[in-house]
Amino acid sequence: MSKIKIYYDKKGRSLSVWFDDPKKEVSSEEIGDGTIVSKDKSGKVIGFEKLYISLPDVRQGSTFPIEFSAS
Repeated sequence: MSKIKIYYDKKGRSLSVWFDDPKKEVSSEEIGDGTIVSKDKSGKVIGFEKLYISLPDVRQGSTFPIEFSAS
C-alpha cells in the first residue's frame, strides 16, 4: 500500500477511503449503517465508503485531523 486516498462529497454526504487503486474494484457490499466495502477480483477489501455523514467545512487543499497507525 503506497497511499491512502480519501474523498469527501459534501453534496452527497459520503466519505470514500481507498487503500488501493479504485479502478481495481469489481464488487461492493453494504455491510450496514451506510457502510459499503469495495473489493478487488480476489475478494480483498481495497476501500470503503461511509454514507450519510457531514464533516466540517472542507475546502479544496485544506486538511482536517487524520490519525493513521500501521502495525
